[in-house]
Amino acid sequence: MEYLAFALVNGLLYGMLLFMLASGLTLIFSMMGVLNFAHGSFYMLGAYFAYQIGAMGSFWVALFVAPVLVGVIGMAVERYGLRVVHKHGHVAELLFTFGLAYLIEEVVLMVWGRQPMPYRVPEALNFPLFTLGEVSFSAYRGFMFLIALAIFVVLIVILRKTRLGMLVQAALSHPDVLWSLGHDVPRLFMLVFGGGVALAGLAGVIGGNFLITEPGMAHHVGTILFVIVVIGGLGSLAGAFIASVGIGILQTLMVAYDLRLADVLVPGLAESGYRGPFQEITTMTLANLGPVMPYLLLVVLMALRPRGLLGKRDH
Repeated sequence: MEYLAFALVNGLLYGMLLFMLASGLTLIFSMMGVLNFAHGSFYMLGAYFAYQIGAMGSFWVALFVAPVLVGVIGMAVERYGLRVVHKHGHVAELLFTFGLAYLIEEVVLMVWGRQPMPYRVPEALNFPLFTLGEVSFSAYRGFMFLIALAIFVVLIVILRKTRLGMLVQAALSHPDVLWSLGHDVPRLFMLVFGGGVALAGLAGVIGGNFLITEPGMAHHVGTILFVIVVIGGLGSLAGAFIASVGIGILQTLMVAYDLRLADVLVPGLAESGYRGPFQEITTMTLANLGPVMPYLLLVVLMALRPRGLLGKRDH
């Protein structure tokens, strides 16, 4: 029971980290209609910036400065890149962000090299918060959870209760009306894009030392982010939250309870010495299917509900 509780807590924490990334991507799409393929790369930049700033100062300085730097870069990308290609349609935007992802990766390789960075959890939070049986839950994990939860609450309040939120939601469907009312829509787009990638940078700051900071980290989260956004419903922040937590918990449980797939589907098949078609299934485990599971869910959901869990329109 204690092992299950710890696996659920770890899954929830992983899901909240995924939400921090998916929230920025969802925010950008909900207003601009842009699926940013370079979003995982901004997450990577946040981790590397935090490592570098932490090496010169402290983690707490990096916690505030690194996301701001990533956000400023994001605003420059929108102003001098996306805004230019926007007139050529969504395909041009996708290709632009796709190329940008590779450009950021090459810059990271040139500056920091291929080896993982020694980016570590701050000593002030490196102690057990509570213990489940023989396994302890660190204070830093609790800190990560609180940050992700605060982001969810703040974004919901901003989008639903403030004038800025109303402008953001109106800009996608009625930009001409906002123009006629005197609002600078391109500037609003720039700020939203910068804010969205700043959230990815913040996820890199608090996730880079918890996981690992290395040049391939963008690829590890890049594709699953799009799965989360699509499953939750394009543009739905609440849907992205549900999908992130659900996938995080499910993947963690599949790894924690490394059962053979044959024992789950046909109990006793592996012990029977079965030799025949698809006999490899007797050695396959749930952990082997863990990385594939989100994409399987995506295929099933798209067949049953193309708009996603909480999406308001079909994709």
